[in-house]
Amino acid sequence: MAEKTERSGNEEEFVSKLWNHLAAISNYELDIQYPVEIEKEEGVGFKRDMVPYPQKNIERRHYGAIVEAFTQAIEKEEDKEKQQELAWLVGNHMKRDLSNWNIDAMSDSKVLDDLSRYTHGKVQLDTSDRGLISDGDLLSSRNPTTVKKSRKKR
Repeated sequence: MAEKTERSGNEEEFVSKLWNHLAAISNYELDIQYPVEIEKEEGVGFKRDMVPYPQKNIERRHYGAIVEAFTQAIEKEEDKEKQQELAWLVGNHMKRDLSNWNIDAMSDSKVLDDLSRYTHGKVQLDTSDRGLISDGDLLSSRNPTTVKKSRKKR
């Protein structure tokens, strides 16, 4: 027979909580002798309503809802200098998103064409004086998604 040990107040509370959770999960239908007094809560153990998740119809899923919102904001911007600066920031973000989605499709010309199309031609970026983030900088800043396996030496 197992000996009962002294428990601190926090530990007793924790153990009691665990047994209460077990009882609630089982919908209070377990036929066992609980080592603590079970406090039956109303509504616990029953199926709850699903939490509503905001559903958006994102046209450009590979760029995401944020880019979609920003391109709409850029399109409405009156100050041309501010519009160009925002467009460069969004263009760099689009290139990062594109590299996460499909690294083979990542190119400055695609991003610039997409940005122009999404703003209905109101934003045309000129890469002769400034460019998007370089592919090398972009790839070096990415977190590796795969874990390299170490080889055993023979």
